[in-house]
Amino acid sequence: MAEERAQRRLAAILAADVVGYSRLMEQDEAGTLAALKERRKEVLEPLVGRHRGRIFKVAGDGVFVEFGSAVNAVQCAIDLQQGMAVANGDLPPDRRIVLRIGVNLGDVMVEGGDLYGDGVNIAARLEGIAEPGGILISGSAYDQVKGKVDSGFEDLGSQSLKNISEPVRIYQSRPGREAAAAMPALALPDKPSIAVLPFESMSADPEQAYFADGLTEDLITDLSQVPGLFVIARHSSFAYKAKSVDVRSIARSLGVRYVLEGSARRAAGRVRINVQLIDAIGGGHLWAERFDRSLDDVFKLQDEVTAKIVEALVGRLALAQTPERKRPTSLEAYDLCVRGRALLFQSGQAAREARLMFERAIALDPEFAEAHRWMALCLLDSWLLWGESMEPNRRLSFAAAQKAVMLDPNDAGNHCIYGYLLMRGHQLAEADAELAVALKLDSNNADTWAMLSELMVLSGRPTDALANIEKALRLNPHPPGWYYWFLGQSQYLDRQYDRAVLTLRREETYRLPCRRTLAAALAQLGRLDEARREAEMFMVSSPHFTIHQWVESQRFRDEAACQHFVDGYRKAGLPE
Repeated sequence: MAEERAQRRLAAILAADVVGYSRLMEQDEAGTLAALKERRKEVLEPLVGRHRGRIFKVAGDGVFVEFGSAVNAVQCAIDLQQGMAVANGDLPPDRRIVLRIGVNLGDVMVEGGDLYGDGVNIAARLEGIAEPGGILISGSAYDQVKGKVDSGFEDLGSQSLKNISEPVRIYQSRPGREAAAAMPALALPDKPSIAVLPFESMSADPEQAYFADGLTEDLITDLSQVPGLFVIARHSSFAYKAKSVDVRSIARSLGVRYVLEGSARRAAGRVRINVQLIDAIGGGHLWAERFDRSLDDVFKLQDEVTAKIVEALVGRLALAQTPERKRPTSLEAYDLCVRGRALLFQSGQAAREARLMFERAIALDPEFAEAHRWMALCLLDSWLLWGESMEPNRRLSFAAAQKAVMLDPNDAGNHCIYGYLLMRGHQLAEADAELAVALKLDSNNADTWAMLSELMVLSGRPTDALANIEKALRLNPHPPGWYYWFLGQSQYLDRQYDRAVLTLRREETYRLPCRRTLAAALAQLGRLDEARREAEMFMVSSPHFTIHQWVESQRFRDEAACQHFVDGYRKAGLPE
């Protein structure tokens, strides 16, 4: 009877709460409460008033706001995240107040000044699975706001939410140009930070573009190993290749202060490059120079450019502390290696062509460590991804990786690949040691941090796994899809099933074999129909998969962690 007497109306509900509230309170209870009070007064309440909303519930770290318009609710959410980011300013990461926000348009029940019902509950569920600093909105809200707010939206599909009877279509806010420009940059590291943008090829021959890319990649590698620098990974820098984007926007997106850009031309046995180092925050050019050298001196040229950049940012002493990498002796071998690594991460025939390039490079320069490293990765992929036999490819891949480390022990990339092979070969203690060496040589190596995350999953340490993949994502904000695979499995092990589902359904990773982990996460949420559909799709691409063979192939250090994945696979209906 009480429900019949309750008034009902359509309302847009914004739900927000503080990420890591318990941790903040444990560190400084009085300071956290004072900061929350100030944020409500200075940021939240003015925005709610501006967008004609009404705060109807405050509960410690959470707040619920009612709006008469979905457009007002979503725009308030966007403005609120921007306002919180500005207020965080230069605060250290462990003192920032970061929100998750969910917005829903739906029917609510009214009792006094409070609101109840699925209209409120869905907003709360969306907030609970949003990324830190992110906004999720329901399909009902999206239908009203598309094209009316300064944000793009990524369709995450229909998802079952806890205690909500019907699946809800979910969209993730992606701020538009105006909003993105208004948002402050990612917090800058506590050391000089730089992104090296892909050099523009000035050669008349389009085939020479690979040479400019190779110069860029080598500069990134060289700078990454300099103590005291924070260097964005190659994959994220190359996200801006051939795009006309303002340098300040790039620096803001990547969370760096300095940007290096340049051009390269290779012709008639000479190489000419122009480079400029830009302070994207302070404004102006710190350093610019033109180089014209014989092609035979290209490696000396790389060293010279690196030295100039390091001197401008952290001084000559840092370069003196950097272990010297071994350069190839054959320019032709170097060319082949540069061409091969451009093909390596493509699919199908291109990746197989890369192996041929590395074979030729090694034949020309048997002491060229980098060529051996990439050959090791090709041989690994040949049996993991290309359907070739495990042996002798597995044995040969180990031999190539060991050779790379022996030839150039100062190259972090060699230790990274060897460590990953050791992990795949169930030699986890040895993998620990190699990845530790890689990070000692190059703490900016995002791939190593990501691989260390997987090692922590095998060790049953979800907190460390999440911390490591988050470091990888900070160094590589536009990563390859497998980073999200590792993030999703870390979230699964940490029993963050809702977030694991969102991560593993990202476009970058969704069709990879990680569908089995997605199926397990859905099963743990009780969404068994969805779990079985994903399991069926996984089996289409992996028809010989069995849980028993998977357990044997992984060799977890921690049996409880292994059984947690097995439990999810069984619930999803994967074969024993």
